[in-house]
Amino acid sequence: MRMFDRAEILSRIQGQVAERRAILAAGSSCGLVAKCAVLGGADMLVVYSTGLSRLMGLPTSRIGDSNARTLELAAEIRNVVCSVPVVGGIEAWDPLRLDLDALLDKFWAAGFSGVINYPTISTMGDNWRDRRGRVGLGFEREVELIALARKRNIFSLAYVASPQDAKAMASAGADCIVPHVGATRGGLVGHEDGQSIKEAIQRINEINAAARTVRSDVLSLCHGGAIAEPEDTNEVYRTTECVGFVGASSIERIPIERAVKTAAAEFKAVPLPQTH
Repeated sequence: MRMFDRAEILSRIQGQVAERRAILAAGSSCGLVAKCAVLGGADMLVVYSTGLSRLMGLPTSRIGDSNARTLELAAEIRNVVCSVPVVGGIEAWDPLRLDLDALLDKFWAAGFSGVINYPTISTMGDNWRDRRGRVGLGFEREVELIALARKRNIFSLAYVASPQDAKAMASAGADCIVPHVGATRGGLVGHEDGQSIKEAIQRINEINAAARTVRSDVLSLCHGGAIAEPEDTNEVYRTTECVGFVGASSIERIPIERAVKTAAAEFKAVPLPQTH
């Protein structure tokens, strides 16, 4: 089984950026999506348990035991992809798996060459964060996860939704921060409310600036909200320090919706021959 250590992943990323090529981390929750994303040029795959809800035709949702589901997905993804790193989404505040070191062992053994803090409390609002934090299962667990990954020399991405969270994750040693600017718009079950691209860019710049007060070497990849199409990332790259994009719904939901609808419509449009 091909695994990628942290140094190799960073070298790949830095090489792409040096060539002025944006990094693409493609959300993939089934083998077919993973295989196609790599054929399309994805630099890495990111496996989320919530991706299963997208493939079920539902809005992006956390369903069941997140860590167990993500670990189960590893075999399917790794069976058809070996040329790029696969990053696993870890729910760090899982009350059934309090030993984060043991949890990292499981993700590494499953074939994940990196980790990301997802599902993340960073986006869930102050009330939820405060309640979870009071019982020791808040955002601090996600920071602890990323710090442990760095200690063990495992590549990490870190979702953050505020400048404060960005500072915490940069201090913890995240290799890439991912400013999360909301649930992705568009398609059949997208979240249409939210910030404009201009507002998202302002928020990204605030988050990136905060992270860089801690570490100048931290990389930034954008995600979510109004950043849903390739042309949206072009504007983000032009006006922020982001060097890539983490796509979830933008990779494994919206394109599938469009392709299947189009194919079905085209087949349905073919008429039967006239009888004579």
